[in-house]
Amino acid sequence: MKVSVFGLGYVGTVSAGCLAKEGHEVVGVDPNQVKVDMINSGQTPIIEDLIGDILQQAVQDGSLTASTSAEEAILSSEISFVCVGTPSQFNGSLDLSYVRRVCEEIGVVLKNKDEFHVVVIRSTILPGSMRSLVIPALEAASGKVAGVDFGVCNNPEFLREGSSVHDFYNPPKTVIGESDSKSGDILASLYENIDAPLIRTEMEVSEMVKYADNNWHAVKVAFANEIGAICKEVGIDSHKVMNIFCKDTKLNISSYYMKPGFAFGGSCLPKDVRALTYKANQLSLDLPLLNNVLRSNRRHIERGLSMIMGKGNRKVGFLGFSFKAGTDDLRESPLVEVIEQLIGKGFELKLYDRNVNAAKLLGANRDYIMNRIPHISKLMVSDMESVLDFAETIVVGNNSPEFKDLQSKIRPGQVVVDLVRFDDSSLENEHIDGICW
Repeated sequence: MKVSVFGLGYVGTVSAGCLAKEGHEVVGVDPNQVKVDMINSGQTPIIEDLIGDILQQAVQDGSLTASTSAEEAILSSEISFVCVGTPSQFNGSLDLSYVRRVCEEIGVVLKNKDEFHVVVIRSTILPGSMRSLVIPALEAASGKVAGVDFGVCNNPEFLREGSSVHDFYNPPKTVIGESDSKSGDILASLYENIDAPLIRTEMEVSEMVKYADNNWHAVKVAFANEIGAICKEVGIDSHKVMNIFCKDTKLNISSYYMKPGFAFGGSCLPKDVRALTYKANQLSLDLPLLNNVLRSNRRHIERGLSMIMGKGNRKVGFLGFSFKAGTDDLRESPLVEVIEQLIGKGFELKLYDRNVNAAKLLGANRDYIMNRIPHISKLMVSDMESVLDFAETIVVGNNSPEFKDLQSKIRPGQVVVDLVRFDDSSLENEHIDGICW
């Protein structure tokens, strides 16, 4: 395929070199004449393992050239990668001026190009930027319509400095956010020899994936360092602790706990976060991440409460209110806190949870239910239908299998606040409002 790469910085140079090595005809574009001259002489403008030899060979083979001319690059290629920088501004916002400028340059050339051309944004941009900036800039400059006259895709990169060539050929995933299937097909064909999961999705999802990845990596580094700070103060080898921690790939290094939903609760997590941060405070350690975990959890509880109250209905029914499905444990259940808040604000409530009902009669938590939260136990009903008949707002508090067919049981005028995503198809139902979707 004939490919143009705009921006010969870190991502652009590696992308251009590796695509040329794969046998594609690549032209790199950059306004900096020094970079262009370096590429054309087979030299690398960046310091990165392996890329120097790749560029030298590609230039010798004639599969890679560089230019300052956007027109030359667009007219000689079928697909363009935009790899320009998106630096932070003083207030933390992104400077997208380079992306806008390149899109305008590309659009001007597309105006007079008859063949279908695909523009791929490889630069890291915030969700919504494709539709609010990239597509409008391309359409305004070209006078054409994205997804019809030309294609647009978002294709975030997952390259680590120091191992980017290896990462190009061995990515954890390849994500394509596409404006149309034709454009997605063209871009996907470039990666047919890459052994990695290929995910094709909406542009907004692909934009957000990159931020989810990088913020999660930042959280992991901060978490490991805060654990390390505590370990040092109490004389423990932090690397031994984290090496053992990482052996657990069922819970610790896995997708478990990574699905957005309601706040955490139960007898372990809140207690253990509290205990460790108390110990850190005793040691005079300032650990902003761990110290704010419970604060973040509380904000999520408040978010759920606001959603319920915002529906404007006084009769509220809960389907599931133990801290997770399959248990009768109400200790530090965030749903109990929401229920108590609603009681205090004068809402009428009915509560159903099969496991909690059983515990009320004979379970280990009977004493807690009957003596610690008797005001809540009086609101419990024995079947789901009693809640559905009563409630104007229905709150799904855990993902018990018996709630899966709830959509078919909602009557006109009822609304649902879904805290667990009980059914993916509910996303299409305007009467069901998810807390994170």
